[in-house]
Amino acid sequence: MRQPLQMVDLKAQYELIQTEIDQAVLNVVRSTAYINGPEVKQFQEGLQKYLGVAHVIPCANGTDALQIAMMALGLQPGDEVITASFTYVATAEVIALLKLTPVLVDVDPVTFNINPAEVEKAITPRTKAIVPVHLFGQCANMEALLAIAEKHNLFVIEDTAQAIGAEYTFSDGRKAKAGTMGTVGTTSFFPSKNLGCYGDGGAIMTQDEPLAKKIRTIANHGQSVQYYHDEIGVNSRLDSIQAAVLNVKLPHLDRYNASRKAAADFYNQAFSGNSKYTTPGLDSKSTHVFHQYTLQLHGIDRQGLRDHLAARQIPSMIYYPVPLHIQKAYSSDRYQPGAFPVTEKLCASVLSLPMHSELTSEQLNHIVAGVLSYH
Repeated sequence: MRQPLQMVDLKAQYELIQTEIDQAVLNVVRSTAYINGPEVKQFQEGLQKYLGVAHVIPCANGTDALQIAMMALGLQPGDEVITASFTYVATAEVIALLKLTPVLVDVDPVTFNINPAEVEKAITPRTKAIVPVHLFGQCANMEALLAIAEKHNLFVIEDTAQAIGAEYTFSDGRKAKAGTMGTVGTTSFFPSKNLGCYGDGGAIMTQDEPLAKKIRTIANHGQSVQYYHDEIGVNSRLDSIQAAVLNVKLPHLDRYNASRKAAADFYNQAFSGNSKYTTPGLDSKSTHVFHQYTLQLHGIDRQGLRDHLAARQIPSMIYYPVPLHIQKAYSSDRYQPGAFPVTEKLCASVLSLPMHSELTSEQLNHIVAGVLSYH
């Protein structure tokens, strides 16, 4: 193969847009408008239009986006926030940092997304918000979650770091992009994301104008007018070079996602009907943008398979090896091993294969042959 296989091949992606990227970055350097330059506003407006959302507030990273969203909603120490145990740590980390109480629940065995029935059971008088993570590239069951939130007067904070561009269809036919359906949405532009910059970056999305104003204020040291601080804030901004990169890449996002889906379709066909592997389950209401392509293994030595693949220069990853409720930092008397059987089974059996927008037929065939040759 021409290039070594990568889980995410950022170099191959860059080479296709190199001229545009180089010029965009050079323009920022020459302008010296490194912070809050015109590129940031351009990206904000472009993402608003793409998502069909009234307000996008760029920030420094996806974790900051979650923190600022929770600060803007006025959540107080001791308030309970429900999220999934099968996710990256940042979701629960921010809840704990703000002295809120993370309440973890199990996930759906097919989609791996937060299970609305488990959310409903976990609600107490102290519950104030639900954080659905649109895991691996498809939306959680937002129709059910929004109905639960309305019934119990809860905020919904969408973690869209892995699913930008995914589209959800409600029962009445209405369509909405991931990150635009809840009270507020958050996302990350970490380089490996479907829409990634060349450093750190993030954004917060909302349809609510007063909330958007508060989010902007908090993200800017709590000031809406320089040196007048109305809120306790943070310093979190998307710098102009990263915005310039994202301005080049945003028009390619649908193509990137379509390429990922084509690779996923290839994998699905290759593993279909094989009792050793379960291919990713799909929610009929959501498109899937395949931030990750994750198999469930059955009766297979996972580490043995990883070693077998590595010997053939095929990378693989385990997202995620340890459930949040078993992590040392988040262990609690309320959770015991066995509390969330779906999450624990997934953590013991999932394996993610290379997934990005520049996978070639030759590479895909090599990956599939590597997996299927393991006994």
